[in-house]
Amino acid sequence: MKSRAFLLSLLSVAALASLPVQAQSSYPNRPVKLVIPFPPGGSTDIIGRALAQQLTDLWGKQVVVDNRPGAGGSIGADFVAKSPADGYTLLLGHTGTMSVNPLLYPKLPYDPVKSFEPISLVTLLPLVFVANASLEPKTVGEIISYTQANPGKLNYGSAGNGSANHLAMEYFKLLTKTNIVHVPYKGTAPAVTDLLSNQVSMVMVGAATVLPHIQSGRLKVLAVASPKRLEVLPDAPTMAEAGVRNFDPSPWFGILAPAGTPAELVTKINADIVKVMGTERSRKALASEGAIISTNTPQQFSDLIKADLVRWSKVVKDSGMKIE
Repeated sequence: MKSRAFLLSLLSVAALASLPVQAQSSYPNRPVKLVIPFPPGGSTDIIGRALAQQLTDLWGKQVVVDNRPGAGGSIGADFVAKSPADGYTLLLGHTGTMSVNPLLYPKLPYDPVKSFEPISLVTLLPLVFVANASLEPKTVGEIISYTQANPGKLNYGSAGNGSANHLAMEYFKLLTKTNIVHVPYKGTAPAVTDLLSNQVSMVMVGAATVLPHIQSGRLKVLAVASPKRLEVLPDAPTMAEAGVRNFDPSPWFGILAPAGTPAELVTKINADIVKVMGTERSRKALASEGAIISTNTPQQFSDLIKADLVRWSKVVKDSGMKIE
């Protein structure tokens, strides 16, 4: 009897030990929700939908995009932080959501480090500095000279307080000692809409949302905020070529799950993201949007979030950025 009880005990332990593996191998067995914390039409949405389609094809289960905009991405991020830690609700976070909002919102309902399990970086998105075609200053140098001589006369749009393009423009203002008025919107798309109607003078955004308007001549490119010229805008100078050195505020985008998500699921989702983002299909799709594919390990992604919290704290403090 003792030997039989001992055997049953061993079998029970073995069964329990196999549960994580079984959960990993069967994941996903139903649709997965990918929360985009910004409205449709912006860079975050475009990147998220491209990834969602690739994962849908790989998994054979629908990855449903759920846009939950507001508060610089905080509403969507908080929704994911409070969701079940089962791998079926994921967040496409980015620099603003994870590394800037904690510096701006004193009562942020989530902790960028403690509330999530980082899974993988997905892309980097060099920003494009564009202006309405009718704007009189025609180059970055002319804008700097004009705004230094006429502080507060020009304005710029952003996806909202604490967004990546808000941070980038405030960084630009600090480096160039200029005074350009901030006009926040609830997402990149409405900011670009008002740029087209000349309600704001300029924006700094991903190429995807403005490329058609550049091609039509309604917007003009002043520079690209990246170390190299972009494949989709080969004639646009870099910020360094335009005279502003050491300026690379390129936001990153990555997938996170609620804290407590099993390590086995994090490992599987990471491997699948790396797999689909490594395809020529993904490279072509995102290169046309001006995005650069860049994946990493969960630990590397965690380290990046922590490092950016330190990196941008000085910009936020020195610029006096606040949530209005």
